[in-house]
Amino acid sequence: MSRGPEQGRSSAARGRRMADKARAGTRAPRPPKVDPRDANSDHGGADIGVEARLAAGVLLNAALEGRGGLDTALSFREVSDLPGPDRAFARAVAMAALRRLGEIDQILDRKLQKGPPLAVRTILRVALAQTLVLETPAFAAVSTAVKLAERETKTRPYKNLVNAVLRGIEREGPGLTTAESNLPEWLAARWRATYGEASLTGLALAAREEPATDLSLKPEVDAAALAEAVDGEVLAGNTVRTGRRGDLASWPGFDDGIWWVQDAAAAVPVRLLAPQAGESIVDVCAAPGGKTLQLAASGASVVALDRSAPRLKRLTENLARTGLSAEVVAVPAEDWDDPRNFDAVLLDAPCTATGTFRRNPEVLRATKPADVAKLADVQHRLLDAAAERVKPGGRLVYCVCSLEREEGETQIIAFLRRNPAFKTAVADPAAVGAPTEALTPEGWLRILPSMWAEKGGLDGFFIARLDRVG
Repeated sequence: MSRGPEQGRSSAARGRRMADKARAGTRAPRPPKVDPRDANSDHGGADIGVEARLAAGVLLNAALEGRGGLDTALSFREVSDLPGPDRAFARAVAMAALRRLGEIDQILDRKLQKGPPLAVRTILRVALAQTLVLETPAFAAVSTAVKLAERETKTRPYKNLVNAVLRGIEREGPGLTTAESNLPEWLAARWRATYGEASLTGLALAAREEPATDLSLKPEVDAAALAEAVDGEVLAGNTVRTGRRGDLASWPGFDDGIWWVQDAAAAVPVRLLAPQAGESIVDVCAAPGGKTLQLAASGASVVALDRSAPRLKRLTENLARTGLSAEVVAVPAEDWDDPRNFDAVLLDAPCTATGTFRRNPEVLRATKPADVAKLADVQHRLLDAAAERVKPGGRLVYCVCSLEREEGETQIIAFLRRNPAFKTAVADPAAVGAPTEALTPEGWLRILPSMWAEKGGLDGFFIARLDRVG
């Protein structure tokens, strides 16, 4: 059982005080825009500008090599040894390159008669991510790219090519590119067939952009006051969205534990489950814990179940910070030897996570066609295990942050055939803070990242509520 002290002060009053502080100019400062010319200055004999761009290339290639590669590479010496601002710059460059990789390669392929080694292409990709996406001055990007080429024996023969290609693009312009080129061909074909050409274009445009940060709040918090304090806006469902960057721990309300980071779409499943104070609820596959915090904030008695003890550590830390409580259990759902049934069950199942490409552009490159079928089998087993935990008259919400039908609609169609005791409860998008167009004919929710485009989009999700007949 993880518990923290209840906050004694009024959250609404705290929100107003935070807004007053913001108006007085005491809010946490925004991180300064990185000036590449400053990054080229000497730090203990090392050319930090070059080192940061080297780290960006390491992160980029790690992300392209497989799922989890980018996170793993953050601990590599080339990245971890950099000063904090330079690590942040390296990650920003790598993420920009991932979001626009197809377009960057389109530009390069027009300039390269013969494909250079991967190490050389990486240098060029990193340079174009800076100039085309992050608006780094061309002289700085080109200069450091040439220096990078000079460093290694295998890239040194190509330094003049690197200089010529980048100078040519600067002089002549990048030419026309297509947003769809940033999507792997097999995924683009699937999404075109499933959602149509117009939706595919919207998805491709959404994949280009860095998303804002969304905050879920405790029920008693004044959302408008917090939004003012963090220079944000209140979305449907009382999510606060902000473009603020930097260390979360310095943001208003963090130490008071009145909010946690959670994409607007990720907050919808719990609202659809409609937890009530005093109910017993199990959150299956709970880590990293945003939905557990929502459930606990409702006053329900919550069990947070996940197979990964390390991932549950972050959940436990957030429970302590927010003063919320839940019973935390580290065991696979299928192996959980516990006799209890529950008023409600939430299953946020493991999936390909293709709907999270705005925040995690690496998933587009890491996901392979075979992953869809493999994970669909896992979801099938978890759904049946979760259904056994629902009391008669209780309810089950199933969700995945995937855009693949096999992981969403197909799972529920098959589940309802296997389990006649469950019936679909038709969702009300307005009531749960979801886009109106997300409602499917069956009464489920299919949220696409291209929805709410005027507000910056949101993660892709499939969500269905199933009520067990009493």
